[in-house]
Amino acid sequence: MTTLIKSMFIIICIAITLSACSNEKPKKSNSEPAMAQKMQPVSSGKYAKGDQVPNEMVCMVNNAYMGKKQMEVPHDGKVYYGCCEMCVERIPKDKKVREAVDPYTGKTVDKASAYIVMISNEGEVAYFENEENYKKFLVQIS
Repeated sequence: MTTLIKSMFIIICIAITLSACSNEKPKKSNSEPAMAQKMQPVSSGKYAKGDQVPNEMVCMVNNAYMGKKQMEVPHDGKVYYGCCEMCVERIPKDKKVREAVDPYTGKTVDKASAYIVMISNEGEVAYFENEENYKKFLVQIS
């Protein structure tokens, strides 16, 4: 009986976690899970793979270009962005989501001041220390 209760509790926690990260408040008529909505390919057409994208249009927890302005999360005099309340709560608490590794230099960069580039058609992004590092990276992988 105790194992059954623990299993049910774990399943409920996972379901809540998966449905909590949505960039919009859920609508009653919408039956599609929040994660499926959020991870759809970016269809704005404004930015393509290899383009720099505005920091404010990136969920810095999910490392994804979202196609619209995200929620501002001020922290230590800098501004980060998240797609949902769970992301907004996590950014100030978790240094790991505020930092990334520059793919060219391997150095840690602060996402708030990074040069952000879309690296997939699905909206995945990479963070560079500056535009020069991004250009050198392109030459290196060519």
